[in-house]
Amino acid sequence: MLTHHLAAPADPARVVVLGSRGFIGTALLGSLARAGVNALGVGRAELDLTSEGADERLAALIRDDDAVVVLSALTPDKGRGLDPFLQNILMAATVCRALGRRTPAHVVYVSSDAVYPFTSGLIDETSCAQADDFYGVMHRAREVMVAGSTRTPVAIMRPTLIYGADDTHNSYGPNRLRRQAYKDRRITVFGEGEETRDHLFVDDLAALLILALRHRSAGLLNLATGQSISYRDLAAKVAACFDDPVEIAGTPRQTLITHRHFDISALHRAFPEFRFTPLETGLERAHRGMLESV
Repeated sequence: MLTHHLAAPADPARVVVLGSRGFIGTALLGSLARAGVNALGVGRAELDLTSEGADERLAALIRDDDAVVVLSALTPDKGRGLDPFLQNILMAATVCRALGRRTPAHVVYVSSDAVYPFTSGLIDETSCAQADDFYGVMHRAREVMVAGSTRTPVAIMRPTLIYGADDTHNSYGPNRLRRQAYKDRRITVFGEGEETRDHLFVDDLAALLILALRHRSAGLLNLATGQSISYRDLAAKVAACFDDPVEIAGTPRQTLITHRHFDISALHRAFPEFRFTPLETGLERAHRGMLESV
């Protein structure tokens, strides 16, 4: 649950976005620019958080009135083993050391719903964060590291599966299904696509992060729509974006069927006026964005 340090929202003096060249970082910087919020994007080209002395260089970049958004991470498409885990912990250690040297006005750490076990059930902010793999454990560890490294308000945001035209991760969801349909006119789902998951449009994620920044929020919040859908139904909605017919095919199941649903009562309490982009609308926008980029 979030606590707002600013009851009346106000733009931060500047937002420093670590991991600004990634899928979420690019979307966030674009949304901040459209909202007229001053921002500084810091990607690996500007500062490699795993390099020697990176903490000192990062501390020199941060001002006392900055808000810092931590997005830098090796995502699962780069591997889920020990080496990516250690690299991600090293990045977080750099950020924590920098925050020990410089205290900004606000910190937002963007985590993942992977901190929760992949079992069926309803998830809220009180659910046990007992991750099943290195990636989830990494995010939970980094949450603790960042929150414990500074006296400033820290917001921990745990988004569910994110989709959008510019996604580079190709995880199992709208992004992969859309690319399959474009390339092969065929979508392949696991089993018969029985699993249910929640999917968050990247523009909505950026908007929620900006709301947290403007309220200088602290605490924990899951970022999900509260509307889960089966992969079979999701595939049908993706296929409907195409003019030509798209086949939907199942494959022999390799894993158990699980269902993930979110209770988003805390999100509604934190931001009662926020409205999510309907799934069909978000899929169509992502579809148009993909066509424009090819």
